[in-house]
Amino acid sequence: MLVLTLGGCGQQQTTSAAAAAGSPAALPTQQVRAVAEPQWDKMLLQNKGWLGADGIYSVALNGVEKSGEAGGKGTFLWFSDTIIGAIQDDSLQPDWEMVHNSVGYLQGNVPDPEKIKFHWRQDGKGKAASMFEPRTPKSQPGNYYWLGDGFFNHQKDSTIYIFAYLIKSLPGGVYPFEDIGVSLIALPKGSRPPFANQRQLDTPLFIPNSNGKGKVVFGVAVLANTVGAKAPKPDGYIYVYGVRGVNKELLVARVPDKAFEDFSQWRYWDGSTWGPDVHKAAALTSRVSNEMSVSFMEDGRVLASYQLDTNSPTIAIQTGQTPAGPFQPAKKMYETPEVYEDLDFYTYNAKAHPHLSKPGELLISYNVNSFDFIADIHKHPHHLRPRFISVKY
Repeated sequence: MLVLTLGGCGQQQTTSAAAAAGSPAALPTQQVRAVAEPQWDKMLLQNKGWLGADGIYSVALNGVEKSGEAGGKGTFLWFSDTIIGAIQDDSLQPDWEMVHNSVGYLQGNVPDPEKIKFHWRQDGKGKAASMFEPRTPKSQPGNYYWLGDGFFNHQKDSTIYIFAYLIKSLPGGVYPFEDIGVSLIALPKGSRPPFANQRQLDTPLFIPNSNGKGKVVFGVAVLANTVGAKAPKPDGYIYVYGVRGVNKELLVARVPDKAFEDFSQWRYWDGSTWGPDVHKAAALTSRVSNEMSVSFMEDGRVLASYQLDTNSPTIAIQTGQTPAGPFQPAKKMYETPEVYEDLDFYTYNAKAHPHLSKPGELLISYNVNSFDFIADIHKHPHHLRPRFISVKY
């Protein structure tokens, strides 16, 4: 049986073989379900300054990616395209600006709008600017960053690493941009905005075409299987996931946490072993998101969470026996209602936040945007912000 809980309307759509056959037999109790989390939605409902964004990855500031563990030092969040400005009487004021990334800090582990603070930079003229600007040898003037996943590395002096997709503008078309590389941002222990002591590295984790199988981009999800992260069965490796080709095949690499910046030590799962050739990487599953998550369950298995085909209305999960699989077939958990609020709205890039989740649940965010962005940001000025659900298992 599949249950789709439609957020905002308080209804459930239920299907089963018995129901389809018209059988009067009682339906079994549903053990896995998804419910909307409006209190998390409202936490990001802002009217001044930071108004909304997409992206939204997060990490516990104590480095423990386990449910109920975020309360002490709080959570560091990072976003991609971000709207800065003011909304009055449900109207976006004319001096609004957009930057390509921003960050936030949440105290505790409950969705309190009074406990979250947002940050972006300002340029020399007082205009809003992205928190992270490309400064690696491969970057060119005009390039910018969208941010991928990251993690807290206990073995590298508590450095927080964030993958950053190098983007160039590509006018015309539905999506007027193109990713051209993957950088790595390293934030030393205790760093705070504007992160003056950040380091940026070019990486070999972007491949334009992998032996005819299509583009490969790593950094869409990170899983720290370490003692410091309180993983259930730690092995000391950091698992980094990537997507390949038009079918969005999920790939995985791993590297010892102590050697994270040494790309010669990265190894890629080829279906039977870990090897140095990324072109031999095996697909763990397919039809995943360009941004997603892989999280540990209490029993040591992993749960992949993503938007089916990146930007469909369907949020799916898959259970894996290990960080490299094998994965069970996908379960379609939730249909995003926002796509029906406006003809041009779409939803995308669902991912989980395990340390903000309750035991036996997984808090999952997804993004809302519009193909007619400029018109809709004025008609619906609050639409560009993450929404949340919980998958209860």
